[in-house]
Amino acid sequence: MHLDVELILLALSPVFLFCVGAEYLHWRRNGHAEYYSVADTLCNAALALLHQGADKLAWFLTLPLFAWLSLQHPLFHVVPGWQSTLTLFVLQDFLYYWFHRASHRMRWLWAAHSVHHSSTRMNFSTAFRQSLMYPVAGMWLFWLPLAWIGFPPQSVIAVVLLNLAFQFFVHTRLFGRLGPLEYLFNTPQIHRCHHARNPRYIDKNYAGVLVIWDRLFGTYVDEDSNDPCQFGTVKPVNSFNPLRVTFAEWGDMLRDLVWARGWRQKLAMLAAPPERVAEMVARGNTDN
Repeated sequence: MHLDVELILLALSPVFLFCVGAEYLHWRRNGHAEYYSVADTLCNAALALLHQGADKLAWFLTLPLFAWLSLQHPLFHVVPGWQSTLTLFVLQDFLYYWFHRASHRMRWLWAAHSVHHSSTRMNFSTAFRQSLMYPVAGMWLFWLPLAWIGFPPQSVIAVVLLNLAFQFFVHTRLFGRLGPLEYLFNTPQIHRCHHARNPRYIDKNYAGVLVIWDRLFGTYVDEDSNDPCQFGTVKPVNSFNPLRVTFAEWGDMLRDLVWARGWRQKLAMLAAPPERVAEMVARGNTDN
């Protein structure tokens, strides 16, 4: 693996940090210092570092499998060029949509992804709030089809990281609607809805870069000025300890798995949507 591909996000960190600082100063000067919290921002930064370490280890361990699929069993001979690069970008964004959607609808994946949604603030630093447990949850499995098609592993990694880099810029309250761009691209207004815990917005707007997938598959929602976004998770973590934030849902899932009776119920505790799990737990507590 080329080091410059692996370290794309770290190479862009000066840009990200500049945006965080500029956004903080903007809100402070305009009477919204509450949009930032020192404890919340430090927690986000710690989570980003933990995630970067886990991500590098995951790529190191899974790269042989990606290379084996790409070199030994490709479905197509991919010719380098702008056409194949554009195809890879669109396919990866399509797979990201389904990974993201599954991360909200399957509790095993939600245990990792809930970390990103656990902050009650929406600012550029929220983009840093990632889980070191993504490799354990199986995020990398969603990119395997790209290697099987025949795309080189380094190209797959680069497109995945550039997709995540783009998403940094949609974690902000600085911008309102962006007109016609919102028919094609994910924007801050669209992504703010995704981070809201209001019933209207839950499990909507899964876009990475392209919002066309949400519009095609019925998961798009527009922001309603009469229902302003309230950020955070339905089940709050209430902690700025990065390890507590990381493992809170995993601990709850393990507890529910032990409590569950029979293999069907145990499987549901791992695979069912979070709200279905909450209903089962509540019903079980009532029965007891």
